Parts: sequence; structure tokens; C-alpha cells
Amino acid sequence: MAVSFIESSRLPTAWGEFDIHGFEDTEFNKEHIVLTMGDFSDGRPVLARVHSECLTGDALFSLRCDCGSQLQAALEAIAKEGRGALFYLRQEGRGIGLLNKIKAYKLQDAGADTVEANEQLGFGADMRDYSMLAPMIQHLGLTSVRLMTNNPRKVAALEEHGVTVVERIALHSHSNPHNEKYLLTKAGKLGHMFDDGG
Repeated sequence: MAVSFIESSRLPTAWGEFDIHGFEDTEFNKEHIVLTMGDFSDGRPVLARVHSECLTGDALFSLRCDCGSQLQAALEAIAKEGRGALFYLRQEGRGIGLLNKIKAYKLQDAGADTVEANEQLGFGADMRDYSMLAPMIQHLGLTSVRLMTNNPRKVAALEEHGVTVVERIALHSHSNPHNEKYLLTKAGKLGHMFDDGG
């Protein structure tokens, strides 16, 4: 995969000051970032989150998903610990893109669940590819993480790229009338684990 580091700078946020690292994926014409805080040189496992872009949830505060709340919870947890990394991957709509996600929303409005909607549009349930993580992880010098995720595929993806996941930390998702079916589908059809991690 043609992913290369471009530049880093500081990024002050509501939770504290992070460093932002930019990466360019020339194969798929995507730009990915990692937000980091603290020193990783001691070799201790790093608190980490692999987060796929969700414009509607992350930036527009949609109640149809739990993405925005998970992003904020991860940044808050990293800031509280004073050390960690958040990988922000440009894989909107579980890899189908923003406009197709809006089409999927329309199908969900008519009764389909999130997996059925993707499949009706001719896509797999989850089209995301985590191979771009390898050069990003290598650049940061990470070898082991405590991963904040409910998704077992992310644990497997990191381990495939040589990173030991010493702990999975669940991110609790708050259900509401707009995302209840979505959360049930993530658990029932996509294998997400809404528990205490372990």
C-alpha cells in the first residue's frame, strides 16, 4: 500500500493538546491522520482507537449512529491518561462513501437495517480495509496497544500488522430511538461486543 507520512504539527483541542500526523494514500487518493499524546518510547502498551470517518456522526452530531460519541470518548480517555493514539481513517460509511451512505440511510428509512441497506446497494456489510495502518503504526513505533473498540475486526487488523493488542476496552454506546436498531444490528450481524472489554 502506498501510504506515506507527510507532516506533523500540534493540535490543541477541548480535551488537551495533541500532535496531529498526516499520511497520504496515493493508491486510493485518501488522506488519513493520527492524533497522539505523550511519549511512546518506553515500550509500554499505548491506549489507542482506530476510528473510521463518519461525517454525519463526528461533525454533524447525528443520532443515527454512535460514531461521534465514540470519537469524543476516545479523545477524552487519551487526554485523561496523558498518552495514546487515535487513528482517523477516511473510510466513510464503513467504506462505501458519504453519498452511498445517504442512499443507505434512505433504505433504512424504509425499513432495512444497516447491513441490508449496504447489500441492497451492492456492497458488503463492511467494506473497510485496515491495511493502511501498517505504515502509520511503523512510523509511530508502536508495538503494543490497549485498544478502545467494540469491533473484533479491528483487533484482528492490528494483530495482522504486528501490533500486540494486550487489552480490548469497550466503548459504551448510548442508545436512543434513532440508533437502537443500528446498535442491535452491529451486535447481531457484525459481531460488535458491547461489554466491558476484557
